[in-house]
Amino acid sequence: MNKDLLRLADHHRSELSALIARGIELKRQHHLGVRQARLAGKIIGLLFEKPSTRTRLSFEAAMYGLGGQVVFLSARDTQLARSEPLKDTARVMSRYVDGMVVRTFGQEVVDELARYASVPVINALTDLHHPCQILSDMMTVIEQKGDIETLHIVWLGDGHNMANSWIEAAAVFGFRLSVVCPRGYEPDPAILAASRAKAATPIELYRDPFEAISDADVINVDVWASMGQEDEQQKRLATFMPYQLNEGLLRHAPADVMVLHCLPAHRDEEITDEVLESHQETIFTQAENKMHVHQAILEHFLTGNVANSNP
Repeated sequence: MNKDLLRLADHHRSELSALIARGIELKRQHHLGVRQARLAGKIIGLLFEKPSTRTRLSFEAAMYGLGGQVVFLSARDTQLARSEPLKDTARVMSRYVDGMVVRTFGQEVVDELARYASVPVINALTDLHHPCQILSDMMTVIEQKGDIETLHIVWLGDGHNMANSWIEAAAVFGFRLSVVCPRGYEPDPAILAASRAKAATPIELYRDPFEAISDADVINVDVWASMGQEDEQQKRLATFMPYQLNEGLLRHAPADVMVLHCLPAHRDEEITDEVLESHQETIFTQAENKMHVHQAILEHFLTGNVANSNP
């Protein structure tokens, strides 16, 4: 078993499927009021360089819900802000906690922490990958649509970390994926090439959203300007407006198409208020599922047991 969760491509389909299945089971037990204690006595350290609402809250709630404890560290409050080497931070934190959950900018940060840490390192977001989010999104799709292998998933918007992780997921799970983005905002070319070489079904790039969504089962959107790109906001608004998910575009998709948004949403930018509200039940279930999948991830990586083990 790979001790870390840094990117989806590092893991076999059986392991990732087990994480999703375990997330679904933990959700069922949660709604029945079953209390978990599999991580009693364990501690995770949350090391965040980027602010967060859902990711921080869902990881903290997940760990407490399994009987464990959480130490939250903002990077500005640690010696990282004073240029302490990452390898030293990794070695020290490994002596204090049983796992590290890291939300940062560069993928090289989580890679280096994992290289020197003796405890699991979980990527809670970098500019290149967002593996935990995609696992919870896939859980939401499977709950509502069934076998994901048979589906056509569409990513609409910027080819950033979410698109990259969806591309890796498509290569691992074998579903058809279409990425729809304007020229100059494509996903990472190395990730795309490697995933296409491994994929059993097409991973396609489109410019025209109307063409891409005509037979879509799921449409994903996200903000057009991520953290650290605020100075590009106006340029991106003009570039991406033809890719807005609105009622006019949605009429060209099948009537039962599923709409996902990982939140926070900039309403009437990447998605109209009308569309978000009409699909809000799915979107907020998607947000809830982060906690359940994060429980499965923490249980799996902190205990070393298979993800679908019994409580």
